[in-house]
Amino acid sequence: MQVRNPEARDLQTRDGPFMSSALPIAGFAIIEAADLAAAIEKVSQVPCAVAHGAFEVWP
Repeated sequence: MQVRNPEARDLQTRDGPFMSSALPIAGFAIIEAADLAAAIEKVSQVPCAVAHGAFEVWP
């Protein structure tokens, strides 16, 4: 699931294949959440997601 939240006003999620990029991926983190919805809520407020970046959430 891909998560974006441009300017903390428009939470967007998208199912499907994981993104591919010619540029390097910035990094990864392991978070603990009760379920997928809780994980989406957590990452939607991260500065990268708010600044027009994207996060991938894997169960």
